[in-house]
Amino acid sequence: MSTPRICVDFNEMPCAGEVLLSQEDSKIDSSGSLVHFHEGKEVTVYMDDCDENGNPDRLIAKGNAMRNGHGGWTAAARWLLKIDEDGIRHESETLRHG
Repeated sequence: MSTPRICVDFNEMPCAGEVLLSQEDSKIDSSGSLVHFHEGKEVTVYMDDCDENGNPDRLIAKGNAMRNGHGGWTAAARWLLKIDEDGIRHESETLRHG
């Protein structure tokens, strides 16, 4: 079974290495499946973007779901993604590097 792919906004990062994932305990992924979050759930996130030539090239990151404990402007989100050591990159980079 592949890792769910969830659309996020990488402009919504409460701190380095974390991005808001969901306001609810579940969310529809890119394949139309309902994904239920729990601590440590492996997830891939993406945001539409373009390369330097204007061609579509999504930004992606992988990591693990965790409860949001930040509060403040992030309080509406229940879940965050703790981004792994590969960080945020363009999808074409993962195709070139495996």
